[in-house]
Amino acid sequence: MTGLYDVAVIGAGPAGLMAAGRALEEGASVLLLDKLAVPGKKLYITGKGRCNVTNDTDVRTVLDNVPRNPKFLYSALSAFTPADAKAFFLSRGIPLKTERGRRVFPVSDKAADIARGLADYAAGAEKKIARVKALRIREGRIKGLTTGEKEEIGARTVIVATGGLSYPATGSTGDGYRFAEDAGHAIREPGASLSALVSDEGLCRAAMGVSLRNVSVRFFEDGKKVFEEFGEMLFTHFGVSGPVILSGSAHFERAASEKRIEIDFKPALDDGTLDRRLLREIAEGGEKETGNLARSLLPQSLARPFVARCGVDPRKKARDLTRGERQALAKGLKGTSLRITGLRPVEEAIVTRGGVDVREVDPRTMASKLVKGLYFAGEVLDVDAYTGGYNMQIAMATGRAAGRAAAVLAKTEREEGMNP
Repeated sequence: MTGLYDVAVIGAGPAGLMAAGRALEEGASVLLLDKLAVPGKKLYITGKGRCNVTNDTDVRTVLDNVPRNPKFLYSALSAFTPADAKAFFLSRGIPLKTERGRRVFPVSDKAADIARGLADYAAGAEKKIARVKALRIREGRIKGLTTGEKEEIGARTVIVATGGLSYPATGSTGDGYRFAEDAGHAIREPGASLSALVSDEGLCRAAMGVSLRNVSVRFFEDGKKVFEEFGEMLFTHFGVSGPVILSGSAHFERAASEKRIEIDFKPALDDGTLDRRLLREIAEGGEKETGNLARSLLPQSLARPFVARCGVDPRKKARDLTRGERQALAKGLKGTSLRITGLRPVEEAIVTRGGVDVREVDPRTMASKLVKGLYFAGEVLDVDAYTGGYNMQIAMATGRAAGRAAAVLAKTEREEGMNP
């Protein structure tokens, strides 16, 4: 058996790096294992390479943005709040800025700075590039782990921070679920969350590349509205994407259900105001084709497909529109419905929903309730949040909780002369 560490951390993402650094602060000997040579690789692609590191808000608001198991996170987030996260990076010489939606980014707009700050925090850990094959468990107690090279490593505690299934090229290939199951834990079925949505509607393909701001989107599953959000969205060749769509996707729970979205292109206008606006546009531009007239209300590439979708000939002169056609346009502007046939593959999702059942994990310490010395942190747990820096905050908070608790247990056992 190789070595005997107080804490072995599997996974060098934000949760793993935070766990390793926190354990080091408690005086523990730490081994950090990852399949990749670059720690925190997923950080480099978050926030379009800018890394939305947290949200400048309070704990209650963070929890309000967690659709699954928010109560589980209360203790960890209270111990490491968004304000604490900001202070953490500022203390490491990484200035931050707050943008729309209270999203916090590094001033440099470089995710590499955030990755560097976390890696520096865990710099005192011994690092090993290896794929962990299995946990070593005996009589309900963690003993260490085994790597793919058939190497056995001894550890008083083990923290599983392997991420989910999203972006497997960054190392998130679901290994943590297997470790948890081997330890007797239940796994809530993993799937895509914060995902683009697939639609076979012609409007999506016709308007491909059109980005919309200040729209309201309602999400329906089996006829029931499950979510509504205001913000930005994008039409793509496969359907729809963008911040509003990503957040709403988290509320589509059942794979075989009937899903649709309803887009309000003009949420600031009530029905009466919108109708008066249309009448004014028609009066001032009656000789225009309706498809061209609609450009005053919608982006150019969307206008004509939208008019056709409403059952109106885009070539028809605006002055020749019937009252029914004008009402059809108004109705479409306030609620264009798109059939959703599914979510994009989990490998493309920003985060993974599902994971280790949190009922079997101590919310204060992230400790397994089934195996002593085993801890979980980050995306491997069955918790996920909307876009806006919340998932990063959760990863760091649960990582810190696990790192501290694992180090304290290891220190106690070391002082008592107990070996795994």
